[in-house]
Amino acid sequence: MRNDLKLSDVKIGIVTSSLLIGATFGSFIGGHLADWIGRRKTLIILSIIFIIGTIGCSLSNLNFLIFFRFILGLAVGGASTTVPVFLAELSPAKLRGQVVTRNELMIVSGQLVAYICNAILGNIWGHRLDIWRWMLALAVIPAICLLIGILFGGIPESPRWLCHKGKNELAISVLKKIRRNEQEVFDEIGDVKQTMEQEQNKTFSNCLHERWLRRCLFIGIGVAMCNQLAGVNSIMYFGTDILTRSGLDNNAALVANIANGVISVLATCLGIWLLGRIGRRPMLLSGQIGTIVMHLFIGTTALLFKEGTIRGYLVLSLTVTFLLFQQGGISPVTWLVQSEMFPLKIRGLAMGLTTSILWLINCLISFLFPVLVGLINVWGTSYLFVIIGVSAAIFVWFFMPETRLKSLEELERQFRAENLKELRSPAKNNNFGITSNNIRQNT
Repeated sequence: MRNDLKLSDVKIGIVTSSLLIGATFGSFIGGHLADWIGRRKTLIILSIIFIIGTIGCSLSNLNFLIFFRFILGLAVGGASTTVPVFLAELSPAKLRGQVVTRNELMIVSGQLVAYICNAILGNIWGHRLDIWRWMLALAVIPAICLLIGILFGGIPESPRWLCHKGKNELAISVLKKIRRNEQEVFDEIGDVKQTMEQEQNKTFSNCLHERWLRRCLFIGIGVAMCNQLAGVNSIMYFGTDILTRSGLDNNAALVANIANGVISVLATCLGIWLLGRIGRRPMLLSGQIGTIVMHLFIGTTALLFKEGTIRGYLVLSLTVTFLLFQQGGISPVTWLVQSEMFPLKIRGLAMGLTTSILWLINCLISFLFPVLVGLINVWGTSYLFVIIGVSAAIFVWFFMPETRLKSLEELERQFRAENLKELRSPAKNNNFGITSNNIRQNT
């Protein structure tokens, strides 16, 4: 693409960030739309936008490429808001962490498939200047599969959204299909109704006057920023460029970049396994510390070793280890906590706001990264991420709540009571994932 369209570092940054600007708007719009027309219908609309945006990108000159990447970004942002909320609302408390983070697993699996396809196409037809168009065009296949899956795969609407809209019978019907017994169904419906009574006549704007909701938004925005400020997408978007600057040739870098995709998938699987066994707080904090150390090592390697194959493979090994901490700790917890902590009435819109901030930071980093590398090299940029990462780790230590094994309604009660000690403490539960609050209500 760089050679075909004769792109400078600044233009590469603009092309990359155009999708992310679209995602910034799309996440907020998608959250509002999901609260208005439902999670399922929103995903149908987004899948159509995915198809249009993908085809448009593969056929465009520079100006239309930027435009269609913005359109594609609307779908990316909308899906990043809607899918985690949808999965969280369908899941029982004890399985919510593992179910919601399967979304992250599918994202990194898709990235791995893209890396493999790009490496194959690049090594066979890399001499063609327009090969990037075929790389982009292949993405229409999963977009079409998404649309078909939603329309014909028996995917239901969120039972919590149905309750919010007064469609209780439909909500009960959905829950009967995805819960073990009727007692669980009616307990969950009762819990949702009780929470809805406390939220009557609340809008997003007047919710901001309540301190506990401002705290929710503050934490949500902070966690979203921590995810991006770790610098993961500088590696996911510019991994090949980093490796070529470190000393590998372009074809070797394309193949080596597959390692980043493989470790992302394996690390996400590890993260899903860990979420069923340890809390969100220790996972996120461990991930933050690990990425800080890896940035420190990447910067030092780039500074001390001369450009060449040895430095290239050293940097590759460090980026792979970085992704182990990011995709195994930070990313799964970020998307999960975002989907858990907001009250039902404004859940989609509030997550849309925090996800918009996430995409905005993503956009800024993706635009600035190639420019910064050109100005202060890979080592200087890595050291900058170290400083930012330390600040993010401090935030996590002081503000991150513990949400594991707590129902969405129990979390809301704890935020509403502003009991910070209880929020940071693990849930008191039995082996079936039933919280102490649920037990008291049912006796």
